[in-house]
Amino acid sequence: MRNVTETVKQLIIINVLFFVGTLALGDFNPTNPAYRILALYFPENPSFQLWQPLTHMFMHGGFMHIFFNMFALYSFGSALEQMWGSKKFLFFYISCGLGAALLHTGVNYYYFQDSLNTLIANGFPKQEILQLLNEGKIDTRWQQFISVSDFQNFTSAYVGTAVGASGAIYGTIVAFAFMFPNAELALMFIPVPIKAKYFVPGLVLVDLYLGISGKSIFGGGGIAHFAHVGGALFGFIIMWYWKKNQFNKNRWN
Repeated sequence: MRNVTETVKQLIIINVLFFVGTLALGDFNPTNPAYRILALYFPENPSFQLWQPLTHMFMHGGFMHIFFNMFALYSFGSALEQMWGSKKFLFFYISCGLGAALLHTGVNYYYFQDSLNTLIANGFPKQEILQLLNEGKIDTRWQQFISVSDFQNFTSAYVGTAVGASGAIYGTIVAFAFMFPNAELALMFIPVPIKAKYFVPGLVLVDLYLGISGKSIFGGGGIAHFAHVGGALFGFIIMWYWKKNQFNKNRWN
């Protein structure tokens, strides 16, 4: 790969190996053993494991998912690694991925706990609720007490999984905008060059809107918008701290 740095190359290889291994074991869904072990589950779900906030960022849900993430890592990550060195870049990348998992899980916890408290207040025992969810079932009476959107958020928060490097990628793109604010970027379906200092905040704001509204530009669901926002937020915080302390001028190797 042209001009690809060593750590970025290794990250791409690891992601591809995870992807091929997952594909060899079955479809891209929770019935796949790789998903059950390595995807990120809700902390109260019995399938949750402590390593999942790390491993989920090397899992992907399909060919286009991994292609766009690895293309973005190749496009933006190498420029940062060249300036920072491999150790500093890897620290930043992993930190943004963990930050993405943290915000995604925090938002899911809010959705889940809010509806759970409503159901408990209306006479449904917590253990009975969790048992039904663990069995992949629901009690239709729940929908009498929580709205359709809250019900969807409640069930998807508990049984859903999160996979992908997108959170770490969003952090990487934010860092790129910090380092190269006047670089011109464009999306494939919006081929108009826009400076990074405008493009990246706009991209994050769109994700934030889609996460809050529950809408999707492409008409499908299953996108962890708050993971994207979390990765971008942690990337911004780290870059702001480094810039404030002139830390961004130092390489770690």
